Amino acid sequence: MSQDLMSKVESAYKKSDVDFFEIGDTVEVHTKILEGQKERIQKFIGTVIAKSGSGTREMFTVRRIVAGEGVEKKFPLHSPQIAKVEVTRRSVVRRAKLYYLRDRVGKATRLRERRV
Repeated sequence: MSQDLMSKVESAYKKSDVDFFEIGDTVEVHTKILEGQKERIQKFIGTVIAKSGSGTREMFTVRRIVAGEGVEKKFPLHSPQIAKVEVTRRSVVRRAKLYYLRDRVGKATRLRERRV
């Protein structure tokens, strides 16, 4: 009973135009940033290393290297702050979580590209 009620309430907040992406894909996450009265879009480009949750609570983690330092951000998929998620490159992976990329540097972080 409570599951049905939760799914009805959550369905109003779910985004319908979310692009499909998987673990290992390189994505551009367009985030809305409010600075005073102005709103701008900031892109965070990186590799999806994890996905978790379901429904409106679905989250994904994106990792990229900035100035030789690894940076990870966790984004809620259905958040109104996320303008869009664009897939720029698809990769072949055999794991559900790519946490092993944290220990790798340089060319060792490359993933094999998926051919369409």
